[in-house]
Amino acid sequence: MTNSLKPCVLITGFAPFGGENINPSWQAVQALEGLNIDGFTIQTKELPCEFDTSIHALQGAINKYSPHVVLCIGQAGGRADISIERIAINVNDARIADNANNQPIDTPVVPAGPAAYFTNLPIKRILLALHQSDIPASISNTAGTYVCNHIMYGLMHEIALHHQNVKGGFVHIPYLPSQAVHHNGAPSMSQQTVESALKVIITAAISNKSDLKVAAGTTH
Repeated sequence: MTNSLKPCVLITGFAPFGGENINPSWQAVQALEGLNIDGFTIQTKELPCEFDTSIHALQGAINKYSPHVVLCIGQAGGRADISIERIAINVNDARIADNANNQPIDTPVVPAGPAAYFTNLPIKRILLALHQSDIPASISNTAGTYVCNHIMYGLMHEIALHHQNVKGGFVHIPYLPSQAVHHNGAPSMSQQTVESALKVIITAAISNKSDLKVAAGTTH
């Protein structure tokens, strides 16, 4: 591993996919490169929107930086707030092909792996911190079955096997306004607000070793 002595946070975004020219996850993430938050240097990585390849790229970045926290960010067009993902499931079921024209259907992310992994981020504390910063946010109980769920599962599997002291998780963000204008009625969030949200999330992840026990579930 080739990491500096300074503690760091690795945060990733995805390349554009599904006919979009930009991906708000990478647009916001790359703006944080080199930032210092509470003594932690932010390292960033753009991941390909591709099954398997994305996990290999993430593993390479983890080995390079030896981060204390890994936060993966993805676009969820149609969602209206910052969605903090609770769980990733061991299934690929792609409604559309990825950027390498792969479209796995009902295949495992990791053969013989656990059915699911929960994030080990303090998601309730993160949610509270976002709300206190007047940023719309919620806990999500599904990361989908596309590359976002794939990378979250791959991340948590990597942590479980090789990096038990690392915190990791996934966050979905809405379209940017420049994207939403092409999707009638779709909600959006400015890049500035997303960047602010990511800083809040990182700060909460660094500073909290335990989570709150407060209700943030859904009825459906």
